[in-house]
Amino acid sequence: MDMTFSLAQFEGPLDLLLALISKNKMNIYDIRIMELIDQYLAIVNEGKNVGIEATSEFVEMAARLIYMKSVFLLPRNEEQERLKEELTGQLIEYSACKAIAAKLGEMNSRVFFAVRAPMAVEFDNEYNLRHDPVILRRALITMQGRSVARREVRQEQFEPLVSAPVVSVSSRIIHLLRNLVRVSRQRLQSFFGKKSGRSELVATFLAVLELVRAGRVTIDEEQNLCINTRRRRDERSEEEAAAADAAALPE
Repeated sequence: MDMTFSLAQFEGPLDLLLALISKNKMNIYDIRIMELIDQYLAIVNEGKNVGIEATSEFVEMAARLIYMKSVFLLPRNEEQERLKEELTGQLIEYSACKAIAAKLGEMNSRVFFAVRAPMAVEFDNEYNLRHDPVILRRALITMQGRSVARREVRQEQFEPLVSAPVVSVSSRIIHLLRNLVRVSRQRLQSFFGKKSGRSELVATFLAVLELVRAGRVTIDEEQNLCINTRRRRDERSEEEAAAADAAALPE
C-alpha cells in the first residue's frame, strides 16, 4: 500500500501513527506492530529534509519503534507484551483527546460573540450614608494622627505606683535561703505567688539568678530549688583546712 503522507500534515508522532492505523483499517486495540513500525519509519526517512526542529519528535518515536522491532524479532516474551500495551494505551488516550478537542472546536464555532464599547459610568460624589456622631468623632481623631482622645491625668492613677512597696533583692535572697535550709528542696513556682506584687516578683527572680550564679542553689529537672550540698561541703573543707593551718603555726 503506497503511503502519501507528509510529516507536515501531523501534529506529532502519535497523530501519524493514528493515521497509519486508520489507513490500514486496523483495530486500535489490536494493532499489527511490525507492519505499523515499517510504514512509520518509511515516512520519517522521507521527511529528513523538513528540518531537525520539525522532525525531532518523530525521530524520537522512530528510535523507540526500532527498539520495539528488535524486541519483536526475538522469541515471544513478556517485554513484547509490555511494549505493545504501553504504545496502545498512549494511542487510545491521544485518540480520545483528539476526538474531544474536535468536538469542543465544533461547539466553539457555533458560539456567537457580540461585544460593544463600554458605557460611560456617571459617578455620584455625594455621600448619603448616616453615622453615629461618636463614630464620626473617632474617625476625625484618627485622621488627625491620634488614635484616642487625650484624657485629663488624675492623681488617683499614680497612687498604685507611688504606694507600691519596694522589695530588695537581698531580702528575697535571705527569704529563699531560710526556706531551703528548713526543707532543703522546694518548688520554684511556689516562690512566685499570684498575690505577690510586681516588685516582689522581680526581686525574687533576681534573687534566684544570683543564688544560682553563686552556686548556692541549683534547679533540678523537676523545677525544684535545692541547696547546693556540694558547695557547702567544699566550704566546710576550706574552713577545716584553714583551722588546721592556723593550729600548725608556732605560737
